Amino acid sequence: METTTLLYTVDGPVATITLNRPDRLNTIVPPMPDEFEAAITAAGREDSVKVVVVRGAGRAFCAGYDFGGGFHHWDEAMISEGRWDPGKDFIGAGASGPTQKFMSMWRLPKPVIAQVHGWCVGGGSDMALCADIVIASEDAQIGTPYSRMWGCYLSGMWIYRLGLAKAKEHALTGRPLSGKQAAEVELINDAVPFERLEQTVAEMAAQLCTIPSSQLAAMKLIVNQAYESMGLSATQTLGPILDGLMRNTREAERFIEEAERDGVAAAVARRDGPFGDYSQAPAECQPNRANTIAAG
Repeated sequence: METTTLLYTVDGPVATITLNRPDRLNTIVPPMPDEFEAAITAAGREDSVKVVVVRGAGRAFCAGYDFGGGFHHWDEAMISEGRWDPGKDFIGAGASGPTQKFMSMWRLPKPVIAQVHGWCVGGGSDMALCADIVIASEDAQIGTPYSRMWGCYLSGMWIYRLGLAKAKEHALTGRPLSGKQAAEVELINDAVPFERLEQTVAEMAAQLCTIPSSQLAAMKLIVNQAYESMGLSATQTLGPILDGLMRNTREAERFIEEAERDGVAAAVARRDGPFGDYSQAPAECQPNRANTIAAG
């Protein structure tokens, strides 16, 4: 596959998709969602592939959507004649947008394992949680800073993977969890020291590969069907609509104005300062910058 934002490789029965913008913490820009869906589709078409692993190159899984460069990466999907177009936004960012591209993992009749390290925040967390099994390094940071400004849950997976108490807490505060904490509250499946992350994911993939593909597909389908019956599709319709609205409130406009005037880092610092997390957290509460994963 010829791609600009990720790598797709196959080694025996395991296909690996590596988000490959390490200099930007693998943040999401066009055409990453389209390339991601194409890679998942390729894995689905290859009879030899039984399991897919999704990971990030460098020191992060994915730090969310890239709103650098003046917040204009996504103008084509949501702007008409210089103004926000809610109808265009709904079609381009909601009904057939990035979330549904990442949900190709959910629809794939093969198990997908997300290998998470470093930052896994914002849209990056929505992406990872669309996978079937999520295994993280203990020091990974998983969260939705957009809960405080400029967004709303998109995939809904934070809601469906957590119980009511924790779903409400993280929806309202946007507080991140370390990989270890995320495993303890069962947002994800497991957390291990970074040094064991790739090995643990490889072992899980190898175990799954011993099971007949038809059996894997049947069990994935029955679990998915249960959650779809709980209203997953409706949640994913409402999420992007509210997300678009939250990007266009007066407070959101002021946030953009501050970011363009003072820089994104300064605006984010003011947003997260009262909570003392994400970039404002002490070093021991952030991912270890030395923990990196090679693209190849």
